[in-house]
Amino acid sequence: MRIPKLEISRFKQVLLAGALITVSHLASAALIVNSLPQSSMVPGGVAIIPTGVDAISGRYKEQRILLANYNEDQYAIIGIPLNAHSGSHQFALELADGQRKLLHFSVEDKVYVEQHITITNERQVNPNSEDMIRITQESSEMNRAFSSWDEDLTPVFTMQVPVKGVRSSSFGLRRYFNGQPRNPHSGMDIAADEGTPIYAPAPGIILTTGNYFFNGNTIILDHGHGLISLYCHMNTIEVEPGTRVDSGTQIGKVGQTGRVTGPHLHWSVNLNNTRVDPSLFLLD
Repeated sequence: MRIPKLEISRFKQVLLAGALITVSHLASAALIVNSLPQSSMVPGGVAIIPTGVDAISGRYKEQRILLANYNEDQYAIIGIPLNAHSGSHQFALELADGQRKLLHFSVEDKVYVEQHITITNERQVNPNSEDMIRITQESSEMNRAFSSWDEDLTPVFTMQVPVKGVRSSSFGLRRYFNGQPRNPHSGMDIAADEGTPIYAPAPGIILTTGNYFFNGNTIILDHGHGLISLYCHMNTIEVEPGTRVDSGTQIGKVGQTGRVTGPHLHWSVNLNNTRVDPSLFLLD
């Protein structure tokens, strides 16, 4: 299979990680885990559904989903988009004999509260045309990273808080910058002094690092099978793409790069290319 050349060199590791596993119908050894995240069947939550079979792959909204065996039963672990409608949702499983099985789960409505933020740099609220070219390129790059799938990594669903600090903004907040509505908050913000160490909350491999218009200095960490985490606004980045890290490995320090009002870490967790509530993965 020919891998297309990318203009952004720091993203090569993401394609190499993802290109090897794009054929979903290939059978693989069952993924066995010793824990599961918390189930929350709301927009931005995680659905944990027993499959009742030994499926080899599954898809929800055209995205590959994580299947794992826990206590001898197989579960589909599905990230629910923040814009998901309430009611019944369907996903498809592929079995070893080539048959498909359709399953359903129900999503409850949830209304997230508003958050109003004042940004002094107007370009970070209303970017100019040159900024938009950069933002579009970065958005495409990050989306491809979040679509990565590493079959060889075993995800750990019970994570440690990546930095000591105060949780200053929760997941899902409906955000207004300078009075203008923008995308909802896709992660957890933890306020801490600049230079405070940031640690990997679970084992994984660094997919990519870089400096982004909104996110500032950023790390994307692959935990395996579509479970991917994001760390933004850092002062320093202390790892390189391809580095394998353990839970508790220092990966950088808190900063205030990108669109911020003060030093903090923005931490996101991704399942099946969907940002979900990081608190569902925390030990405490």
